[in-house]
Amino acid sequence: MKVLDLQCAYSHVFEGWFASEDDFQDQRAHALVQCPLCGDASISKKLSAPRLNLSGASSHEPATHQALVVNDPEQAQMAQAWLEMGRRLMAQTTDVGTQFAEEVRKIHYGEVPERGIRGQTSLREARELIDEGIGVLPFMVPEALKKPLQ
Repeated sequence: MKVLDLQCAYSHVFEGWFASEDDFQDQRAHALVQCPLCGDASISKKLSAPRLNLSGASSHEPATHQALVVNDPEQAQMAQAWLEMGRRLMAQTTDVGTQFAEEVRKIHYGEVPERGIRGQTSLREARELIDEGIGVLPFMVPEALKKPLQ
């Protein structure tokens, strides 16, 4: 298992664990490696001493684990609060995917019971929703929060 120090285009530093260099490059090429703080997939390796994690290595499936590295207590507190907010939003809302605009309109106009939802919509659709008086909030959710945390 290779442990790499990684950085996104927004200078967030985190660690990734990969079965091999080829595994890292393949996952990066398919945008599967994302910053756990902002979700950015423009990832580069930082200079670091090579580290290998040989315990628990499996040749059957490549594993990627990411963690954010912060440099001071204030950053750590902000990152923790942001991740906690993301976890709570994920737990208290239903993902409606690309049907977000349609579903939020149904809720707003009383066609379906009110509930917390999240999903994807275009900037144009978001502006139209706001013009209709429907409150929407853009919120970037890292892929790591969309899956069960281990």
